[in-house]
Amino acid sequence: MLDVRRMQVLRAVVTSGSVSAAASNLGFTPSAISQQLATLEKEAGTPLLERAGRGLRPTPAGTLLAERAGRISELLNETETDLADIRAGRTGVLRVRFFTTAAVGLIPRAVAKFRAEHPEVTLDLQLQEEGLLDEVVAGDADLAVIVVGDSLPERRGVRLVHLADDPYRVVLPRSHPQVEQESVDMAKLADDSWINSAVTSGGICSRLLRDAYASAGFTPRVALETDSTYSAQGFVAAGLGIALVPHLGLDVVHPGVEIRAVTNPAPTRHLYAAVRESVADLPATRSLIDCLAETAKNV
Repeated sequence: MLDVRRMQVLRAVVTSGSVSAAASNLGFTPSAISQQLATLEKEAGTPLLERAGRGLRPTPAGTLLAERAGRISELLNETETDLADIRAGRTGVLRVRFFTTAAVGLIPRAVAKFRAEHPEVTLDLQLQEEGLLDEVVAGDADLAVIVVGDSLPERRGVRLVHLADDPYRVVLPRSHPQVEQESVDMAKLADDSWINSAVTSGGICSRLLRDAYASAGFTPRVALETDSTYSAQGFVAAGLGIALVPHLGLDVVHPGVEIRAVTNPAPTRHLYAAVRESVADLPATRSLIDCLAETAKNV
């Protein structure tokens, strides 16, 4: 295995023309330079320098290693600069994952704010419904916006940062009798048909809805299920039922519906950023989390 430091010593000898000149330039003794060169020749398995009058000149192998040492030096300098930029949050790539309703009112605004502040940082954005936390655990994502229930998941190498609480709202057709109320008691909706927009089997949002119905003392009559909060609004506007939709998914409201708060219970989901510990304290990561938290609280 060739030693990069010894290659740099060889480069100094080649460019200066002698061992003594290289020793003076590098602050070593001539004997130390000679020892480094002898060891490098053993590593290379071939002579690297030959006598030329009173000086030295590189053999073809010596010329190759001296040139490569120069290229390695340039690459290392570029790498140090790039690392400094990443540490300062000026460049790099952050891989971000998020779910559908976060893509409605949260991610677009937060990303726009972040890009205005960090135009040289690339965001790899990907929407997916399941396995968001697993992506971060596996190192396939740097940050994921996730929904958390009553207890926080614990994963090694992952930091959870609270972004905001996202209360559910009831979506009613304009002809519904409860639209006259500022907030609606869940029990008064027991006889309605429901449009369920949280259809992921076993998902936290599905459990939140089931718990809300149970706490209000009824089992909902589900007319249909959809994976889109806006399509749920469309079915509500058509008079096919009512729906519970998280506030974050109501950035765009259908003209044929009314939105009201719900009570007894008031279901709320908790939004967190799951971040890889190895990048959590980088300036760019902290800035992105701040943008997400600020946007989430103002939606």
